[in-house]
Amino acid sequence: MSYAIKTTDKYDDEVFEIVLHIANAAGDKKPALDYLDEIEKHTLILADYPEAGSVPRNATLKKQGYRVLVVAKHHSVFYKIDHDQKEVMLYHLVDSRRNYLKLIR
Repeated sequence: MSYAIKTTDKYDDEVFEIVLHIANAAGDKKPALDYLDEIEKHTLILADYPEAGSVPRNATLKKQGYRVLVVAKHHSVFYKIDHDQKEVMLYHLVDSRRNYLKLIR
């Protein structure tokens, strides 16, 4: 059964910031759009396999019901599953090299 993939405004903003940063750093939008495609390809897997991500090690995030899916070299998506509504809500796209716990709380 397929789940609907939904995003928060915060997630959308984080995606936009990352794509804009890549485009500016490369001086070209193609690498940024390719990276966006990579992120979308991985997150769409959650429609058919919502539990594809792992349970975070952090006790607070685990208790809050988050799951985490690595979607690109240094980026992970934090999401929650609503089995009753058959929805996967994407909350955050974070750079795993940063202290992402401060960004999520």
